[in-house]
Amino acid sequence: MTSAETYQNRIELLQGTLDMIVLQTLQWGPMHGYGIAQSIRLKSSEVLQVETGSLYPALHRLERKRWVKSEWKLTESRQRAKFYQITRAGKQQLAADHERWQSMVHAIAAVMGPTTEPLKEQS
Repeated sequence: MTSAETYQNRIELLQGTLDMIVLQTLQWGPMHGYGIAQSIRLKSSEVLQVETGSLYPALHRLERKRWVKSEWKLTESRQRAKFYQITRAGKQQLAADHERWQSMVHAIAAVMGPTTEPLKEQS
């Protein structure tokens, strides 16, 4: 696959969706930024690839809202990294976001699904 094809096949996330995906990823336990990006990439079968230019601003925004907290720790390779963890408020936000996401998915599916009768042109 060429880089142009890869770019065309990328799925742009709806506004607010990245926050929800990051919060969901942190449900599995505390992670550093690179781990979060890798988890999203692997869990989505490499369809979603979160760039650092999007991920770190999202993490900082989530931290300001107190939906995640962070602390500096050593990684398995003994490097210092900031690990993020979802908070109780973050879990509540994730539940609300997930509910809205499900409504959106159902609405889009209804619009994109087959129609029972052809649309009539209005005169």
